[in-house]
Amino acid sequence: MKITNLHLYKVPPRWLFLKIETDEGISGWGEPIVEGRADTVAACVNELASYLLGKDPLPIEDHWQVLYRGGFYRGGPILSSALSGIEQALWDIKGKWYNMPVYEMLGGAAREKIRIYSWIGGDRPHDVAEAAREKAAAGFTAVKMNATEEMDYIDSFSKVEAAVSRIAAVREAVGKEIGIGMDFHGRVHKSMAKILVKELDPYRPMFIEEPVLPENNEALREIARYTTTPIATGERQYTRWGFKQLLIDGYVDIIQPDLSHAGGILEGKKIAAMAEAFDVSVAPHCPLGPIALASCLQLDACTPNAIIQEQSLGIHYNQGSDLLDYLADPGVFAYKDGFVSIPQGTGLGIEINEARVKQAAAEGHDWKNPVWRHADGSVAEW
Repeated sequence: MKITNLHLYKVPPRWLFLKIETDEGISGWGEPIVEGRADTVAACVNELASYLLGKDPLPIEDHWQVLYRGGFYRGGPILSSALSGIEQALWDIKGKWYNMPVYEMLGGAAREKIRIYSWIGGDRPHDVAEAAREKAAAGFTAVKMNATEEMDYIDSFSKVEAAVSRIAAVREAVGKEIGIGMDFHGRVHKSMAKILVKELDPYRPMFIEEPVLPENNEALREIARYTTTPIATGERQYTRWGFKQLLIDGYVDIIQPDLSHAGGILEGKKIAAMAEAFDVSVAPHCPLGPIALASCLQLDACTPNAIIQEQSLGIHYNQGSDLLDYLADPGVFAYKDGFVSIPQGTGLGIEINEARVKQAAAEGHDWKNPVWRHADGSVAEW
């Protein structure tokens, strides 16, 4: 079996899909994307494609090593995301070739289903209590929201109070048993993060995500002194080497590798195994499309320390197209009682509606995240 073609499809709302074809008629799908940099990642995939054409798709580890280590400069969001999408598609091909799900080739199932959470608060969160009630009524047992809007190095306490009032409203609306994830989104600097985590603690968040930017991870040592809430981070870390120091430092309770950014499914498995050795759990980051989610579920299936899975159905980013729109069978991600079953089909376990993908790709997208500014005109973190 040889790789014959690679096709990229930029589809709304902000995704990039990759199809790898072989001379045996077996194709695989991956999702190589950096949100807001789809064209850049596409260029990188096309550059890497010259190595793959004519190759046997099955030796995935060797292809990964060549594509990662074959260039003097490696890692980072663009190269790692291009590699991730290619790797996902190769696993999809391999699973179809051997007629089994990817998780069976990675050690077999450690669970039948995984808990999921749903987003309730967008970039500027509001009406979160009512949204949380709706998600609880739909069967979700956990929700996540952005904790705050932009926040300066030293900012007004009213912003802290606003964040506290939101989680208080959600907690009152859904009771004690619903998990509430608070995503700081890297918008908060160390000085204000210390205040926020302390003030949020009484409402028992499920976790606090990215309390500071990943380039300031050394600040987690100090922030951890002000909270008993689990600290989660990792969506902007790439490959196992990006997670090594986080785990050694010991201030993170949940790591969140994104399988469309961190190096793919097997790399995610290696990262998760490293975390397990440090008694750290895994909650894969996935505010993306169906191929990324299917990849995450394959990892979740065979990963004992995976605890919960992000998914993007109804997320505030999904304007115009949503998670299920590109699937031939949307029921493959049937959510029930706050869980999703692991897909049992071959490869990634999903079938892409290629006609719908091509139609959407003709429309394309040019999604970019907003640029925020503080009251004085200086640039704020989004």
